[in-house]
Amino acid sequence: MAAIDTSSVATHSFDWGVIKWMVSPDQTPGAKITFGEVVLLPGQGHVRHNHPFSEEILYVLSGVGEQMVDDQPPFAVRPGDTIYIPTAIFHSTINTSWEPLRLLALYNPGGAERVLIDLPDYRSTPPGRVLGLRREQL
Repeated sequence: MAAIDTSSVATHSFDWGVIKWMVSPDQTPGAKITFGEVVLLPGQGHVRHNHPFSEEILYVLSGVGEQMVDDQPPFAVRPGDTIYIPTAIFHSTINTSWEPLRLLALYNPGGAERVLIDLPDYRSTPPGRVLGLRREQL
């Protein structure tokens, strides 16, 4: 198996940002986990939710934000931070900066990402195509 090129996987976009799943049970033969990169736009985030059957690990690549886990008060996250979210625990990640917040996300077992497809703001951009982002009209 060769390295996975990010241009070979679809980009999933939402009002709050974009995700590229590099490994998942649905697209990677034999995979039992899901791994990808999440980009949260400035001032946006993935609001309170849970994954009933998967634990999650988040690793902050760049940017700053606030992380809430288990409905406890949010705490600051910055590059190099790792957040562990146990199975079924509610959590949220919000970008508190002017620059994108980039995270690596891992679900074990994989498959928790499937619910994102049903969100009303979900869009998929095919592999190899560049997604353009536009500013909201004031």
